[in-house]
Amino acid sequence: MTRKFIPASIGAILLSSLLSAQPPQSTRPCPAQGFTGGFSQGCPQKQFANPYDVAGMMAALPDKPPATPQSLRHVLVLCKASGWVHTSIPLAAKMVEYLGDKTGAWMTTITYDSAAITAENLKQYDAIFLDSTTGEFLDDPNDKAATQARKQALLDFVKGGKGLAGIHAATDSYHTSGRPASPGAAPAPLTGTWPEFNEMIGGFFKFHWTYPTLIPVKIDDPASPLTSMFPARGYDIVDETYTFAQDSFSRKRVHVLTSINYKMMSAEDKAKEPAATRRTDGDYALSYIQRVGSGRVFYEAHGHDEKIYCLRPFVAHMLAGIQYALGDLKADDSPSEK
Repeated sequence: MTRKFIPASIGAILLSSLLSAQPPQSTRPCPAQGFTGGFSQGCPQKQFANPYDVAGMMAALPDKPPATPQSLRHVLVLCKASGWVHTSIPLAAKMVEYLGDKTGAWMTTITYDSAAITAENLKQYDAIFLDSTTGEFLDDPNDKAATQARKQALLDFVKGGKGLAGIHAATDSYHTSGRPASPGAAPAPLTGTWPEFNEMIGGFFKFHWTYPTLIPVKIDDPASPLTSMFPARGYDIVDETYTFAQDSFSRKRVHVLTSINYKMMSAEDKAKEPAATRRTDGDYALSYIQRVGSGRVFYEAHGHDEKIYCLRPFVAHMLAGIQYALGDLKADDSPSEK
């Protein structure tokens, strides 16, 4: 299902949200009404954000973009989750739409159908936003040719000069589960199952501190226009915080914008991460950018809970990141480690 959205007045947006809002599924194992965060595979994806969350997000929108668009831009938001399904997906999609509408930085198309990722269809877009796309989100289990065509279309789109932005569970894609081979056995090694994508998005998921955990955030590049909305000393955030398998992420490939201030974390919170998968370098990047071929990639690890989308600095950070991916906001994207 693909829906195109056009700019509207604030009052019309709120009315539309109130009329179209639908509660999540209430049958087990799916969550009850009012549940936030995420739920497991097999639950239908809700496609409408809670109107109160939308109103809070709208109040956090910046008035103007950090860069003037070089042309009329178009962003495709892909919301397909084939694994863990986050209830914040519709709200994140609305954030992208309303950021573009209010600032004039881009037009938005929202889809929950991976069939939209074709070489022909992508010609009309300047960037793709992966909205907590989990699992094998491009795969069609009944059509290997279609799956391969979608994968190649995404790679060619970015490498050919376009943009890719991802939030939260966009990195919980195309990797093994790490589950033990048998009860009581050691965890299996985590490996990526689509190396080109794993490298392009920056890494793949191995662990998260659950919501709500207070995470101290360090600003790795305070001079970047993508971090100008944050205090240079850093900040604290309460969310579900993703981390990457050690060998899947490298500062020699990406330009880190923000990361967990691991030295400031409590020993109790550090101990929550299993020793078998704990990073040995204490390097937990949260947001970063990188060049892939002629294209640009931006990723932000937070965005699990709906409350995050009411934070003005976070929403401004997403605006800047998407404008970087579009090519309108210039920033140092050289690898953090040479």
